[in-house]
Amino acid sequence: MLKYQRILLKLSGEALAGANGFGIDPTEVEAIARRIQEVHALGVQVAVVIGAGNLWRGKQGLDRGMDRATADYMGMLGTVMNALALMDALERIGVYTRVQSAIEMRAVAEPYIRRRAIRHLEKGRVVIFSAGTGNPYFSTDTAAALRAMEIDADVLIKATKVDGVYDSDPKKNPQAKKFDHLSYIEVLNRRLEVMDSTAISLCMENHLPILVLNLWDENALLDALQGKKVGTLVNDGERENAQP
Repeated sequence: MLKYQRILLKLSGEALAGANGFGIDPTEVEAIARRIQEVHALGVQVAVVIGAGNLWRGKQGLDRGMDRATADYMGMLGTVMNALALMDALERIGVYTRVQSAIEMRAVAEPYIRRRAIRHLEKGRVVIFSAGTGNPYFSTDTAAALRAMEIDADVLIKATKVDGVYDSDPKKNPQAKKFDHLSYIEVLNRRLEVMDSTAISLCMENHLPILVLNLWDENALLDALQGKKVGTLVNDGERENAQP
C-alpha cells in the first residue's frame, strides 16, 4: 500500500551537475531518471520541478548590477534546458514524459495548462514543469509549492544530497542534529534552509506536507512512498500522524 499516490519532486539544478557543480552531466541525469522510473513503475503519478543553479545563478548577475527581472528570466530559461535533459533521459528508458513551460516556447515544450498536466499524470506520464512560475522574483521552490497544490499532489518531496533537515550543516558540524519532524512554523522561526519562506508559507496555508530526503540513497524515495520513516517531514505539527 502506497502512502502517496501523486507526488511533486523538487530537484535543484545542481543535482544534474557533475563533480564540478556546473553544467549538465548525462550520468547524473540518467541516475535521477532511474530513480523516477522506479517510483513510476509502482504506479505513482510523478511531477517534477527543477532549478537552474547548475547553469545560472542570478546572484552572479545581481552582484554586477544586472536587472533582477532579467537575471530571473535567464534562470527560468535554464530550467527549461534541465527539463529537456531529464525528459530525454526518461524517454530513453521507456518513461513517457511531457515538459510544460510557464513561458511559452511551443517548439520545445507545452505551455503550462493545469488541467492538461493533471490529465498527463492520470495517463501515466511524468510531467516536468519548467520556467518556474513564469514570473521574476519567485524561486523554483515557490514554483514547486504552487504546482504541487495546483495538481493536488499528496506531498512535495524536496530532493537533496543529505538525509533530512539538520540544525546546522552536517558536512561542517559532525554534531549537527537531524530533525525527523518539523512544523512549518518551526522551519520559519528557526530559519532552516528547507525551502524559501514563500514556499513554506504557501504549503502551510494549504496544508501540503513537505518531505526532505536524500534522493541519492537508493532506498529513500521508495521507502518514503511505502510509508517508512525517511528524511524529515514538515507538516502542520501532528507528529503522531507524520509517519508510521
